[in-house]
Amino acid sequence: QVQLVESGGGLVQAGGSLRLSCATSGRSFSTYVMGWFRQAPGKESEFVAGITWDGADTYYRRFVKGRFTISRDNAKNTVYLQMNSLKPEDTAVYYCAASTSLTIPTQGYEYAYWGQGTQVTVSS
Repeated sequence: QVQLVESGGGLVQAGGSLRLSCATSGRSFSTYVMGWFRQAPGKESEFVAGITWDGADTYYRRFVKGRFTISRDNAKNTVYLQMNSLKPEDTAVYYCAASTSLTIPTQGYEYAYWGQGTQVTVSS
C-alpha cells in the first residue's frame, strides 16, 4: 500500500511559478512510475507528466512541455512538479499517482494509487 500527499498548490498570477510536491509513504516508492494528473472544473482528468522509477525517463503532455518539469528524490520518497510560466488554463486540481508499469502510462486506470489533490489557481 502506498499513501500519497500533495502539497504546494495555491494562487499565482499568470507567468508565475509553483512547485508541487508529492510525499509518499509505504514500501517500494523507488520502484513506482510516478505521474501527475490534473482536473479542471467541468473537465475530465488529464495526464500532465510522468517519470520512471529511476528518473531516467520523463514524459510530458504537449501543453506543458517546456514549462513544467517533473523530478523525484527516491531518498525522500517524494516526486515534484515544477511549474513555470503558468497560464490561467493551468488552473485545476493536481493529483500525483503511482503506477507499477515499466513504462510511463498516460491513462489514469494504469495508476493504482492516488493522492487527494492540491488546488492550483492561476489568475490572469
